[in-house]
Amino acid sequence: PGSHRVLSLDVTLAPRDPQAPGQFGHPVAVPDDKQEEAKSRWKEGNFNVYLSDLIPVDRAIADTRPAGCSEQRVHDDLPTTTIIMCFVDEVWSTLLRSVHSVLGRSPPHLIEEVILVDDFSTKEYLKEKLDTYMLQFPKVKILHLQERHGLIRARLAGAEIAKGAVLTFLDSHVECNVGWLEPLLERWHFSQECDSELVIPIFSPFSYMTVDNFQRGIFTWPMNFGWRQIPQEVVEKNKIKETDIIRCPVMAGGLFSIDKKYFFELGAYDPGLDVWGGENMEISFKVRLSGQPVPHACSPPAWLGNDNPYSFPKDRVRTVERNLARVAEVWLDEYKELFYGHAYHLVLKNLDVGNLTQQIQLRKKLQCKSFRWYLENVYPDLEAPLVKASGLLINIAMARCITVENTTLAFEACDVNSKNQKFNYTWLRRIQHGELCLAPAGATGALGLRRCPGRSHSLTWLHRSLATIHPDLTDHIISEHLQQPACLEVDPSHKALRVNACDSANPYQKWQFGNYYAD
Repeated sequence: PGSHRVLSLDVTLAPRDPQAPGQFGHPVAVPDDKQEEAKSRWKEGNFNVYLSDLIPVDRAIADTRPAGCSEQRVHDDLPTTTIIMCFVDEVWSTLLRSVHSVLGRSPPHLIEEVILVDDFSTKEYLKEKLDTYMLQFPKVKILHLQERHGLIRARLAGAEIAKGAVLTFLDSHVECNVGWLEPLLERWHFSQECDSELVIPIFSPFSYMTVDNFQRGIFTWPMNFGWRQIPQEVVEKNKIKETDIIRCPVMAGGLFSIDKKYFFELGAYDPGLDVWGGENMEISFKVRLSGQPVPHACSPPAWLGNDNPYSFPKDRVRTVERNLARVAEVWLDEYKELFYGHAYHLVLKNLDVGNLTQQIQLRKKLQCKSFRWYLENVYPDLEAPLVKASGLLINIAMARCITVENTTLAFEACDVNSKNQKFNYTWLRRIQHGELCLAPAGATGALGLRRCPGRSHSLTWLHRSLATIHPDLTDHIISEHLQQPACLEVDPSHKALRVNACDSANPYQKWQFGNYYAD
C-alpha cells in the first residue's frame, strides 16, 4: 500500500465567529462582574464552567503539534476506529466541544463511529436534549446505561458494541487538534496488536497550551502514576526527536488506542476493578508482560484537568486502593510486597480484593513474562529491592550475630559466610530466615522462630525509618504488636536473646543489618 503525509483536516479553519471568546485557543478571563457567578458554577464540573460556556463548542485552535509531526507519512490503508467517550453529568459545553473536535479534525473515513456512553447521568440536558443535538452527526451513537457502571465497566460496555477495528478511548473533556488520529492508527502497521497511547498537552485556563514532549509515563510505589521528564543528556545522546515514539513503562489510561481484537484477547479490563483507578496499571502490565511496548504517538489532543466526576461505592481512596491491590496480586509476583510495604495500612485492615481466579488463569493463558523481567527490561530505573535489609543481624554493643541452630536462636561470633546468620528485613516488617520469622515466645520475653503466617502482622518489627514514631529508637528493633514498646535485646551475661522494655540508652538493644536497600 502507498503512503501520504498526515492530513491536516480542520473544519474550524474559518470559524463562525472569529471574535468569540477563546477563539484560536486564546486565553479568556472572567469579567470582574462575573467572578461570583463563575465561582458558584465551578462545582458543576470542578473547572471553570462559566468560561467553558462562553467559548464556542466548535472554536478554532492553533496547531500545537511538535515540529515535524505535520511532515510525517502514514499508510493509505489505516484501519477504522471507534471513539469511545464515557461520562457522568459532564458539562454540556465541554462534552460538545470534545465531540466537535473529534469530528472536525479527523479524516471522516477513519471514524467508524463515536460512542458516547452515558453512565446513568442525572442531568436532564444529557438525556433527550443530547440525543436531539447529536442527530446532526450520523456517526455519533449514545448508549444510556440504566444503572451506574463506573468508568471501567462503562468503557467495556462501549467496547462491546464497537464496530471499528481499533478502539480509541477519550475522556469527555478533551479537545483534539489537527492531525491527531492518523499517527495513532499508524501504529497498527507496526504491530497488529496496537497499543499506542496519546501524548497529552495541558488545557488551562481555556487557553490551548502544550507540555514538554520528552516525558514518559512511570509509577512509583505504591503504584502511583506520574510523568517523568527524559533527561536532556539522554535526549541528546540518543538523538530523540519530538516525532519519535517514546516507550513508557505504564500509560496514563485516560486516552489511548488499542486494536479491538487484541484488547479482548488481553481480557479487556479486569471486571473486578470498581469505578475508576488502577486500570491503567493493569492494561500496561498485560501489554508489557505479553511482550508488547506502550509507546507515545505524535498525536496531541488537549485534556481539561478536573477532579474525577465519578461517585464511588465506598469512597474514592478506598476504591482505588482496592483496585491497585487486585493488580498487585495478579501481576507483581513477589514484588507485591513492595506495594504492601509502601501501603502498609492495607495489610493492617486485611483488605479484601475479591476473587482473583479468573485473572490469574488469564495471565497463565497469555503466557506472560514475570514481573522481574519487566523490571529488568522495561523499567530498570525503578528502585525495587525485594527486602528492606538483609545479611547479618549484628548487635552493636557486642559485635556478635544472631544465629539459627535448627529451630532455635543463639548468639555467636559473626560469620558472613554462614547461612545460619542470614536474615531478611522484609517490606511486611518481618525479620525472616527462610520460611521462619523472628517472634516473641511467651510472657517471659524469650525469643524464638515461627513459621511466617500469610500476611498477618502479628510478627512484625520496626527498625530504622519505620521506628521514627520513636525517634530515639531508630537503631533498635521494636516489636510492633505488643501494647508497650518492647525491643529486641541481648542479655550480655547469658548471651541470650529476649524482648525487653525499650531503653534508648541501652547499647544491647541496638542492631544493624549487614546490608540496607531502602530506608
